[in-house]
Amino acid sequence: MTARREHRLVFLLNVAQRRLQRWMAARRQNSGVTSTQAGLLFILGKRDGVLMGEAGAALDLGAPGISGLVDRMTAANLITRRADPDDGRAWRLWLTPAGRAAMAESKAGLVEVNARLTDGFSDAEVDLVARWLTTMQTRFPRGEDE
Repeated sequence: MTARREHRLVFLLNVAQRRLQRWMAARRQNSGVTSTQAGLLFILGKRDGVLMGEAGAALDLGAPGISGLVDRMTAANLITRRADPDDGRAWRLWLTPAGRAAMAESKAGLVEVNARLTDGFSDAEVDLVARWLTTMQTRFPRGEDE
C-alpha cells in the first residue's frame, strides 16, 4: 500500500481564498460591489423578492451577517427591503434598477474570474474540484462549530 501524499490542503485552501479575495477586491474598485454583494444580486436576479433569511442561508451568512449586508446594499441603492405581507416579522429583498445594472456588471466580471480559475484545467478536473469544494459544506455543516 502506498502512502497518501501530504498536500497541506487547509493551508493551500486558505492561501488560495485570500489571494482570490485580494485579486477580486482590486478589480472591485471599478464596480464597487463585493463578491458577497454580487452573490446576493445573483440570488435576487433568479428570484426577486426572496426572504432575507433565505438569502442569508444561500450565502452561508447568519442573521447579523445578512442584516449588515442588506443594510449596506440598501444604503447603496442596490436593493430594497420590504416587509413580507404574510409575516410582519419577515423581510423580502428586491433589486433596484441600480442593483440590476451592478448584477450585469458583476456577471461580466465573473466570466474573467472563472476563466482565470479554470485556465489549464480540463472540464473533468474542474468538475472534480467543484465536487470536492461542495463536499466541504456537508462535511463541515454550518452550525456545527457555532
